[in-house]
Amino acid sequence: MIEQSVQPALEAALEAARWAPSVHNTQPWTFSVSQEELGLRADTGRKLLVGDASGRELLISCGAALFTMRTALRRHGFEPVVRILPDPDRPSLLATLRPGAETPPDEATRLLGEQIERRRTHRAGFADLPVPDRLLDRLVAAAAGEGARLTPVRAPEAVDVLAGLTRAAQAVQSTDRRWSLEVIRWGRPPGSSRKDGVPADGYPRQAAHTEPHFPQRDYSWRHDWGGQGGAGTSIGVPALLTTAADDRESWIACGQALQHVLLLASAHGVSAAFHTQALEMDLLREFLRRELCSGEHPQLVMRLGVTFDDKGAVRRPLADLVD
Repeated sequence: MIEQSVQPALEAALEAARWAPSVHNTQPWTFSVSQEELGLRADTGRKLLVGDASGRELLISCGAALFTMRTALRRHGFEPVVRILPDPDRPSLLATLRPGAETPPDEATRLLGEQIERRRTHRAGFADLPVPDRLLDRLVAAAAGEGARLTPVRAPEAVDVLAGLTRAAQAVQSTDRRWSLEVIRWGRPPGSSRKDGVPADGYPRQAAHTEPHFPQRDYSWRHDWGGQGGAGTSIGVPALLTTAADDRESWIACGQALQHVLLLASAHGVSAAFHTQALEMDLLREFLRRELCSGEHPQLVMRLGVTFDDKGAVRRPLADLVD
């Protein structure tokens, strides 16, 4: 039997997990409930077979869901007890968590929890407004607390390198039919009733050109889809999220760091745009590791900035996700 006082917290954690960010909004997770313990599992049927053969981006996505669940439990007054990769014989079971000691939520937890359903991924240029240095410092500290390193990229030469590698990777992938078909599999046409993938209003039909240019994924390959937003021309603040190791546990930690950063940024009016094209090509990812990441392993390339786009979001119903 689940204690009556714990039941709402478990339900809130499952509901919150739906709203975590994931590559192409694939939502590659399922959940189990056993007594007072929740299980987070990788849904490998949603893995990108071309762009993410190792499952790295899938586990980062699931790590983001895990941090969201932790935040929801704390918001309901329980310190989460988490085990990462608890069973070697069940590799798809990424984590278990259960409510631990009762602890009143602090202001930081309430702040993050309020952003779980509000946070949105941006897919264009940003408004010409600065991201405060004090906020960037807090985002760096948030990532460090989860076992990853967030590095804002300030030097113009390094920004040019990031943009150039993103353009090169996007150009190569856009001419490869396998890459293009995998991306548009997760691009939804106008009026689609699907509750996963990137809806047509989730990216601009024609984004304004930034300098230097960071290209977006072409979710409407050979179609005239997309929304009307994306008038901003600022690149915002490019940043790298890296880890010291490059294994499954590190990827899950990176996902938790990512969601901590995103929720905290959202609470202060800052959104993120992602550019992982170069990280999906081994040679370019290794070049970044050596030349820009001080030997650490790059897991995400993003831009942080201010946007006034007000987009909706699609998520699968909880009934499809929970055993």
